[in-house]
Amino acid sequence: MPKRFKDLSEREILALAITLEEQDSRIYGDFAEGLRESYPATAKMFDEMQTEELSHRDSLIETYRKRFGEHIPLIRREDVKGFIRRRPVWLVRPLGIDTVRKQASLMEMETRRFYLHAIQHVTDASTRKLLGDLAETERKHYVLAESLEEKHLTSGARETEEVAERRRFVLQIVQPGLEGLMDGSVSTLAPIFAAAFATHRSRDAFLVGMAAAIGAGISMGFAEALSDDGSLTGRGYPWIRGIICGLMTTGGGIGHTLPFLISDFRLAFAIAVAVVACELGIISYIRHRYMDTPFLSAAFQVIVGGALVFVAGILIGSS
Repeated sequence: MPKRFKDLSEREILALAITLEEQDSRIYGDFAEGLRESYPATAKMFDEMQTEELSHRDSLIETYRKRFGEHIPLIRREDVKGFIRRRPVWLVRPLGIDTVRKQASLMEMETRRFYLHAIQHVTDASTRKLLGDLAETERKHYVLAESLEEKHLTSGARETEEVAERRRFVLQIVQPGLEGLMDGSVSTLAPIFAAAFATHRSRDAFLVGMAAAIGAGISMGFAEALSDDGSLTGRGYPWIRGIICGLMTTGGGIGHTLPFLISDFRLAFAIAVAVVACELGIISYIRHRYMDTPFLSAAFQVIVGGALVFVAGILIGSS
């Protein structure tokens, strides 16, 4: 069972502090390694933060040896109540720059709180001074991080990192989502409106639409997940892309299916057409915003494709 912090002895508090500094230094090392290829300037910043944490550990070890000898018991943060549970974001590849910086801030904040609490439970003057100095250093780490950014993240480096981050977001999130939304919004038009004009019953159109949307979502999700593992293309984890693509495909198909819950067929059809127009507009905007496609060109391409499928559905349903 985890031990309460107030029940720790001074020896255990110092041992815990040593473990915390060592763990944080290794995490910063993992951050640096994970960011080095795409964000070399920020990786260098975390290299220096790792060195800083190692110097803290060495100071703590020196103090421990003077007071308690050579053996340092293994006490980890999970062995003591009150610590924040950390998600192992440092194991994720590729690393997100904003996620890493937020995690580093939380780590420094938590470590500083630990030192402030530790001072209240330690009586030795030299140890109290060391813990106080470390708490002050952690408080200043925010300023250090800012100065390291100013030192390493020049305007050119920052621009390069922003471009890399945007590319990662487009490849891993926008592209599979847009692919799914286009497929769900366009490919399901034909079966939905064919059923609507064949039966002139809203319920039949709704059932066909739901089946088409869910079926297309499952199919597109698996197709995207099995397309590649992302190791060479940089498109990230396949199952994440598959989920995004599948959900957006289903959502795109359900959007113009829900109006057919209205029993009045003419009203339901009119609303469904309006929803289709909104969906095509959203797709055009996303292509313009993230794919650098001129808006009019994107709108023309999407509207022509949607109109052809729409007409095909009506002609088949009316035959």
